[in-house]
Amino acid sequence: MSGRKLIETYYVDINNLADLLGKLVSSYRLLIGGADELNKIALARKEEIRDALKRSDKLGDIIDDLIVTLEKASCNYMEYCEIKSEIIKGKVNSNHILTEIDDEIKFDELKS
Repeated sequence: MSGRKLIETYYVDINNLADLLGKLVSSYRLLIGGADELNKIALARKEEIRDALKRSDKLGDIIDDLIVTLEKASCNYMEYCEIKSEIIKGKVNSNHILTEIDDEIKFDELKS
């Protein structure tokens, strides 16, 4: 597998983890809300409320583990992006970029 393909796959994995985190957090909030609703119902048994809180607590532990994994993975990806950025800075002539920006501004002024 080429280096570029490896990084793209890595990026997709990080995005999948972030997406999963969002979904799990939504589920966690719903579980907590459900436990709160049960607590407000006079006929609800204490055991039902405890079970609902245990479920949300287990999901909270999974979310914590996922956050740690995401932090480790994204840190490596950010290092890759920083290294790539430094290499690009060294290879790109800033005068070319400034000329390109000036040309774009002049073109926009002509259109107006």
